[in-house]
Amino acid sequence: MKQDIKEILWVDDEIDSLKSQILFLEQRNYKVTPVTNGDDAIELVKKKLFDLMLLDEMMPGRGGLATLEEIKKISPGLPVIMVTKSEEESLMEEAIGQKIAFYITKPVNPSQILSAAKKILEEKKIRGEKAVRDFVSEFRKIQVLLQSGPNWQDWIEIHKQLSYWDLEMQGVQDQSLIESHQGQKRECNVEFGKAVERFYPNWVTSKNGPTLSPHIVKKHLFPLLQAQKQVFFIVLDCMRLDHWYALQPVLEEMYNIQVDYYYSILPTATPYARNAIFSGLFPDELAQKFPEYWSSKDDSDASRNRNERQLLDAQLKRLGLAFKSEPKYVKVLDLAEAENLARKISSYSGTPLLSVVVNFLDILAHGRSESEIILEIAPDEAAFRSLMKTWFLHSPLLEVLRYLAKQDCVVVFTTDHGSVLGTRGNLAYGKKDTSTHLRYKYGDNLNCDPKGAILVKDPKLYRLPMYSLATTYLFAKEDYYFVYPTNYHEYEREYRNSFQHGGISLEEMILPVAILRPQ
Repeated sequence: MKQDIKEILWVDDEIDSLKSQILFLEQRNYKVTPVTNGDDAIELVKKKLFDLMLLDEMMPGRGGLATLEEIKKISPGLPVIMVTKSEEESLMEEAIGQKIAFYITKPVNPSQILSAAKKILEEKKIRGEKAVRDFVSEFRKIQVLLQSGPNWQDWIEIHKQLSYWDLEMQGVQDQSLIESHQGQKRECNVEFGKAVERFYPNWVTSKNGPTLSPHIVKKHLFPLLQAQKQVFFIVLDCMRLDHWYALQPVLEEMYNIQVDYYYSILPTATPYARNAIFSGLFPDELAQKFPEYWSSKDDSDASRNRNERQLLDAQLKRLGLAFKSEPKYVKVLDLAEAENLARKISSYSGTPLLSVVVNFLDILAHGRSESEIILEIAPDEAAFRSLMKTWFLHSPLLEVLRYLAKQDCVVVFTTDHGSVLGTRGNLAYGKKDTSTHLRYKYGDNLNCDPKGAILVKDPKLYRLPMYSLATTYLFAKEDYYFVYPTNYHEYEREYRNSFQHGGISLEEMILPVAILRPQ
């Protein structure tokens, strides 16, 4: 296959002295057109398309910066490498301000020019080739882990790699590579569902298992509060690991970040998982100790998550923490509340702990199912992740984080559960009072098609509350969601391709906890 030849325009009044550099580039498949002055360069750019221009800053007549200004009017997208003898910072800033692609000081050597040209002209291609090699290597490593039977630490590493490649695949054009990645994700979730079914009862009772939702405050907040650090605890509802990876580079400009990982409890739903974080209790303990906060008939966010502040206060008291001033709690459910928090954030300067719950992502995920416009903007996981990042970049939450980056404090940033894109219906059987959720259900004597679900006949093994002697739970695995036999096909179509949570998947269960310290 013939290699594409890149065209370079090299403008220098001493171009004859650069013949060896030009020959060096031409031997490496670059075609170089040499020009001795800016006026000739401008005329050439009017007539011909070039891939790159090397421009001498110090030339008689029309200088480099003046030439650059005219070139940008003719061909705004033409990348330019400025070459100069001067190392004055003001000159560099002026050239950079005119959107040069690279800056090199004389004397230049062939390798220096080649490196700059490759970075500008071939970086995407080189990175793509490296991405393919890296993907193949990681793909094989994951396959080896799957064959050996991953432990809970291995599953974290697997999910980290899969989430990393979710982002990397956005720049990959090779459809077969994308399909291989998606296929491996599906295979991993099949095996992860088996692992959860086998080991979850042990995880919720053993000290050797993974960090779970009820352990977050004790593990990550308690040591900071005990050391009398001012802590801002931010929970972004329904944030997956790949979502965090999309946001992390933005925050790394302001913070030194240490990332840990934990498992959400089951169900991976707000009333269970987030209450477990704030209370430090498993659902069965919570239902027993705080029955006034726990209604068996209504487990919506509006009902069961109304008392997070009180649950956190009780947990901090059990941990033996005493504060000179009272910890605060804020729940952000809409833009007005978010803007109010951004305006008032400085007023919390004397607060030892401010806990903030931001519900936007969960609302966006549910709103996508109800809005044709949002569904068109975010038809798949990659587009939804991009939409989420766009929101974050323009959100009051980022304003808050920018302010905190200038304070003497620590931010603990996490989520309560993730979500999965449901694509397959799974039959569930229950009475009229069975809960209506799509990825989990509880009720008396439930049953289901076992192909994509776990039936929990003994809730005590999963640390779940029992509402009667016949209480059972169903958890959907992989990308399944529950549909009743009545009007099966109608409801299957209605909920297909919607983001859901409450069940068992890597995306819902394995989540980040980031410790952010201002730089």
